[in-house]
Amino acid sequence: MRATIQAMGSARKPVIVRKFSREWYAGYAGSVFGQEAAALEILDLSGKVLTVSWEAVKWVCYVRDFSSSSDMANPERLLQKKFTVRPRAAGLWLRMTLNDGDELEGIASNDRSLVTGAGLFVTPPDTRSNTQRIYVPRQAIQALEVVSLIGGPGKKRKAEPGGQPELFPAETDAE
Repeated sequence: MRATIQAMGSARKPVIVRKFSREWYAGYAGSVFGQEAAALEILDLSGKVLTVSWEAVKWVCYVRDFSSSSDMANPERLLQKKFTVRPRAAGLWLRMTLNDGDELEGIASNDRSLVTGAGLFVTPPDTRSNTQRIYVPRQAIQALEVVSLIGGPGKKRKAEPGGQPELFPAETDAE
């Protein structure tokens, strides 16, 4: 019985759900969720299960802690929504315009979820803030732009078969 309780607790991640109405909820979401259901279910801090329609969800921020939830205007502490310099993390640098006109940039993994997923997981510009990852449902995105493909620790180029050509070949003395 005890193992089940621990598994359930570790399967829930702390999130702050922001709605387009600027209203927000702090709570715990399951580690895996999708939009197969008509609504997102989260367990709020008082222990009640809240149901939020996906059409109303602007984003779901996976946060480190809820200590910032006392800040009513910006509980997710998402102060930097755009990159100031080229990111170093590998992936696709995306720029999204949401349905309310808000712009958000992030790094997404370069995989099939960009095309087939019910939403996008992105890493925000400031990874040191309270928000670690952001899930943006597809219906919340008005426009999506791929700014750049950032490569990871890439493969080293193979040397040419003949080696590097010499610019100044050594002259032979014909004495």
